[in-house]
Amino acid sequence: MLWLVVAILSYLFFALVSIVDRSLLRRSIKDPRVYTFYVGVLGIFSLFLIPLGFFIPAFPQILLALFAGAVVLLTLFVLFCGLKRFEASRFVPAWGGFLPFFMLGLSYVFSGKQLFGPKEAIAFLILVLGSVLITIEREKPFSFAGLGFAALTAFLFALSFLLMKLVYMELPFWPGFIWIRIGSFLAALVFLFSPGIRMTIKRRNQMEKKTALVFFLNQGMGAIAISLQSFSLALVPLAFLAFIGAVQGIEYVFILFLAVLFSLKFPQVIKEEISGITLVQKAFAIALIGIGLIVLAI
Repeated sequence: MLWLVVAILSYLFFALVSIVDRSLLRRSIKDPRVYTFYVGVLGIFSLFLIPLGFFIPAFPQILLALFAGAVVLLTLFVLFCGLKRFEASRFVPAWGGFLPFFMLGLSYVFSGKQLFGPKEAIAFLILVLGSVLITIEREKPFSFAGLGFAALTAFLFALSFLLMKLVYMELPFWPGFIWIRIGSFLAALVFLFSPGIRMTIKRRNQMEKKTALVFFLNQGMGAIAISLQSFSLALVPLAFLAFIGAVQGIEYVFILFLAVLFSLKFPQVIKEEISGITLVQKAFAIALIGIGLIVLAI
């Protein structure tokens, strides 16, 4: 169950990154294409990890890893577009609810139709229910267009997780991780073929020095989160891959606590208001996630 501990730790860092991402997308870097470009090109810094282990594998393995990295970046682009286009309180629970089931279906197909037992199935359903309940906002119906976009985001996340898992089944962790990040870097360069994006990136006011510092520090935390999540993907059995998506509810728990904390310390940057009924709902959701984790870990 080391994969579960590592996955939970990764979601703590993802929660920190998510809060800063939301602030940057709304206040500073308003074009999701530019934001995705910056995230992707930072993948080249994975080359500094070469001393940890690296080699040139067979050509099909290189193609698989590069393709996985490209899909990862495409997934982030679609996610950023969704966060920009739709209200986060509606979009996040929608794609987060779809994700475990897409992952369940893909892992079922690629694992030789061998999945977990009844106990794990109960834990899976409890975790998914808790994940949706902690993020969903009452009296905020979602449009069909939003649901479709959320489903697409969830499918791409599930596909990227599966592709990364297949890479780690072929290659040791660090070589696989580096090749995947190189794939994201190469995919990011595609954005430069658009003259509009090139002009936007060159504008000095696109990212001020203060914003740049926050962005790169945030991406440093993101690199830690991605590394931990990738390690959990390398450790988890293929049949249990869907749990990486199911335990994502723990990220929303972290986001809730961090958002409340930051809203108290920096109300001008982020503001989190929770009514009494919503607090009860989220407390119940946290309890469900805790029960699901306990059932899974026993």
